[in-house]
Formats: sequence, C-alpha cells, structure tokens
Amino acid sequence: MKSRILRGVLTALASAALVPATAAATPRVLAVEFSNDVNPVTADYVIDQIERANEERYSAVVILLDTPGGLADAMKDIYQAELASRVPVLVYVSPEGARAASAGVWIGQAADLLAMAPTSNLGSSTPVSSGGGEIPSDLKRKVVNDAAKSLRALAEEHGRNGDWAEEAVRKADNLTARQALEMNVIDVIAPSLPALLEQVDGRTTKPDRKVLQTSGATIDRVEMSLWKQILDTLIDPNLIVLLMSLGVLGLTVELWSPGLIFPGTVGAISLIVGLFGLQILPISWAGLLLMLLAFAFFAAEMFVASHGALALAGSASFVVGSLMLFDPAGDSYEVSLYVALGIGTTMAVMTALMVAKIVQARRAGVVTGQEQLIGEVGVVRQAVDPVGLVFVHGELWHARTTGDPIGAGQAVRVEGLDEALTLRVARA
Repeated sequence: MKSRILRGVLTALASAALVPATAAATPRVLAVEFSNDVNPVTADYVIDQIERANEERYSAVVILLDTPGGLADAMKDIYQAELASRVPVLVYVSPEGARAASAGVWIGQAADLLAMAPTSNLGSSTPVSSGGGEIPSDLKRKVVNDAAKSLRALAEEHGRNGDWAEEAVRKADNLTARQALEMNVIDVIAPSLPALLEQVDGRTTKPDRKVLQTSGATIDRVEMSLWKQILDTLIDPNLIVLLMSLGVLGLTVELWSPGLIFPGTVGAISLIVGLFGLQILPISWAGLLLMLLAFAFFAAEMFVASHGALALAGSASFVVGSLMLFDPAGDSYEVSLYVALGIGTTMAVMTALMVAKIVQARRAGVVTGQEQLIGEVGVVRQAVDPVGLVFVHGELWHARTTGDPIGAGQAVRVEGLDEALTLRVARA
C-alpha cells in the first residue's frame, strides 16, 4: 500500500515537472521585416530587434530581407550585431521576387544561416559613388579591394563560397537562388518562413556551432514603428534638398516682409528638418558649400541690379551642389537630376518675380502717408473759417485755411499737413 502511494506521489511530481519543461521547450522565433534601404534608421531598427531576441531568449531571429543596398557604415553596424549575437541569426531573402543587393549581400553572408526564396536573387556588390557612377581609379582600387576581402572573410568564416564573394564585389556578379545554392553561396532554399524553420531544425551553424531549434516554432513578426518610418522618409535625399530650399526661401520672404509669420515659420521648420537629414547621411562639404553659395546668389539678386545674372548663377550652383551633396553613399542615396533642376529653376523664377515686384514698388508713386494727401481734392463738411472739417480720401479731417473762409459743400485742395494733423487747404 505504501509503495503504491509512493509511486503515485513520484508520478505526480514527475508530471508536474514535465509540464513546464515541455512548455519551455516550445521554440520562439523573432521574424524581422526588413524591406527597405540600408541606412542609419533601418540599421537602428534591425540592431534593436537582434538585441531584443538576445534579451528575451528567442530560439532564433530571422531577418526577412529585401533591399537594394544602402550605406556602408549602416551595413557594417548591422552585420557586426549579427556576428555578436548569442542567438542564431538567420537571413531569409524573401518574399518571392525579393533581392539582397549591394549592402544586403554583407548582411546575408554575416548570418549564421543564409536562405533564399525560390525566385529571389542576390549580388551586385560593387561599390559606387553617390551619383551611381565610377569612383576615381586610385580610390576605386582601394575601396574595391577592401570590400572584396571583407565579403570573402564573412563568407568563408561561415563555410560559404569566398571566391564568388569577391566576384560579387569586383564584377558585380549576381545569382538566382538556385545558382546560389549550387555554388555554396547560400545554405537553403525555402518557399516560406515556416518551411524554412522546419527545414533547418537541428542544423549546426558555422563558425559558432549553434544548434538550431526551430521546428514548430512560434513566430513573432515585427515591423518598423511609425516613428521609424517617418524618420526613414525624412532622410530621403530629394526631400532633404526640397526642405532646405523651402527653408531658405521662407526665411528670405520673412526678412523682406516682416510680420507675415507663415513664411518664416514654415521656412524655419523646413530648414531644421532638412538639417536633421544632413546630420544622418554622409555629406560632401563641396556640395553643401555650392548650395550655400547658390542661396547667397539668390539673396544678392534682390540688392544688386544684375538683370537676372545672379539668379541664373544661383540656379546653376544649386543644381551642381545638390548632385554633389551626398558623399559616396550608394546609388540609393543620391539627389535626382530632375528634382535638382526643378527646384533650382523654381527658385530662380521665384527670385526673379520677387525682384520684379521690388523694382515695381520702387518705381511706383507713393500711395500712403502725408505725401499722398497733398494735392488731393476734398469737400468741406463744416465751414473752414479759419478751421473746419473736410472730407478727403475717404476720411474726415480737421482743416485750416489761410485765405478767405470756405463754406460747406465747396471743393478744396490739400496743400499741406500741420504737425497737429490739421490739413492746410485752399479753394479748389
């Protein structure tokens, strides 16, 4: 009897211990949606999620990657976070038709496991200038050699094809998912995230020998917050140039017409937001100085009679400065030629219109004040003998005559204005 009771107690204790163990064994995977350029904002977002996966002890973190590339510094921050992660980091180039180009290849090769959807592609990792063109030969050789060896090191350290990694940099080579798998550039092809997690369960990663436990995992998907999306929008190079031009134009209008408030307010806000974007992205000082010179030309046009020459010079400086503004940062971060031309032309036209208005105002006769009243003809409302009331220019004035009295209803001409705001009038 006692033995049966003892066995029952032991069974109950074992069952109680087994329930939480089984529950704890259910793997959790953090799926990070990353369909964007590689820049400081998106890098901060991805790094935060990798840190979250480590802090909350997820079984793995999967970066769902679809990117045209982006900034080298932001790319480096992301792949260093991948390498430092205690939790296995999987990069899955998805959905169907996605790509991992340029900086995306580094992010993929730094992962513990690199997978692709069947119709995706990766490659084209040759460094380019901010305008998408060729880098000067001497600098290009250094940049390309450094990038090629960096990518080769990442690939070989994770047991992948280092030769192709160099080709992706030196020759902008690009592969489909099938080709990448055959050439040992990636580890797996999977049609969906759940299928990928089932397929790689039990694998041991290189070089850290992390064992993946992903079968039947609970998937927690995460996307960029609204605030991050707003910040990501604000660092668009075309928007930065537009905001800066609006800022300078608004402040210029406010200086010329104090008290309007609206142009100055909008201009100040636009300028501050534009400067925020310049703080985030790497800029070329030559481009920035050309843009400042353009604004100086536009302002000088209002003071110097150049007949439009300064406005034209400002427009040309603005276009060239805009195209040079961002330091070699990848083809995703350049100002569109059409945007630069459009803004430069608009600012030149608006400056010319403002100058025309100023000239017109200077040439026009006086329309307000004492000078306007002199010579005006009014009607006597109360006899001026020698002081009375005169209705002139829509207003009723005290008036004084130095000659004969003038009766009510008669026409008078204003000849002057006394310090006491009394008109001097004579019979018209």
